[in-house]
Amino acid sequence: MGLLVKGEWKDKWYDTDKSDGAFEREDAQLRNWITEDGQPGPSGKGGFAAESGRYHLYVSLACPWAHRTLIFRELKGLTEHISVSVVSPDMLDCGWTFNVDEGSSGDSLYQSRFLHEIYTRNKSDYSGRVTVPVLWDKQQACIVSNESAEIIRMLNTAFNGIIGDEQDFYPEHLHSQIDEINERVYHTINNGVYKAGFATKAEKYEAAFSELFDSLDWLESRLTQQRYLVKDGHKSVLTEADWRLFTTLIRFDAVYFGHFKCNLKRISDYPAIQNYVCDLYQHPGVAETVSIEHIKRHYYYSHDMINPMRIVPVGPELNFSAEHNRAELD
Repeated sequence: MGLLVKGEWKDKWYDTDKSDGAFEREDAQLRNWITEDGQPGPSGKGGFAAESGRYHLYVSLACPWAHRTLIFRELKGLTEHISVSVVSPDMLDCGWTFNVDEGSSGDSLYQSRFLHEIYTRNKSDYSGRVTVPVLWDKQQACIVSNESAEIIRMLNTAFNGIIGDEQDFYPEHLHSQIDEINERVYHTINNGVYKAGFATKAEKYEAAFSELFDSLDWLESRLTQQRYLVKDGHKSVLTEADWRLFTTLIRFDAVYFGHFKCNLKRISDYPAIQNYVCDLYQHPGVAETVSIEHIKRHYYYSHDMINPMRIVPVGPELNFSAEHNRAELD
């Protein structure tokens, strides 16, 4: 995971010495919004109106943050309206690449070799981490956003007038409940697995480990009683909180349990959470966004500071198509 410094690529890992051994994720810098009429959103500048064919997503099938955006592209029926390029799962000394021989689709817009070239195409002297997802505006030839949490909210509503879909995964009357769950899930689970896996001091790893499994126990209790994370009156409803959580859970047994040393329990050891993951995986369009092959290859092969021999495990056996009982909780 390298970065750009004034437009120059540097192969440099996170400096945990500055944080006493803790992994600290940097905030996304590029945070404009697509809106229905092109007016400015909550941050950044305006000028990004929702139009079919205008926008392009750069994603990794391995990355849980990018995975969110692929799921919302499917859920909202935007596959014909927003094009996609997939990077290779191998993130080595040049960062994310478009090497088609290593699993990338290639860059259909500019035939770039590396994702960092998209960042410098947007701003020649850009400084910062080069991450996915990237939402690109073909019309203005610039990056709209590289913040996944905000991209999924754009996809949730901005294109409704074009696609005629009013399905809302972030309804206004549930904002506070969704936000509260997102906050805990982000810090202790989504980012929690990284805080455990990338820690360079035992006490930082153990603190993240403890918070992670406290939250998984909390989830198991909650999901034993209701189908989804958020309740609207007496009925639980499917919201963005579920999809933000799903992309971490689907990777857990294959990667985080072993590679990130999150090994107190597997997700398959939590009956309610395991069935919940199967329920979401079997939602129309979602299975097509999941690539366990890319997921395992990326983490085990790219993180040689954790896995220096770069041996990718053969297992575990995973069956997300298994029958589940979640509908009974409706």
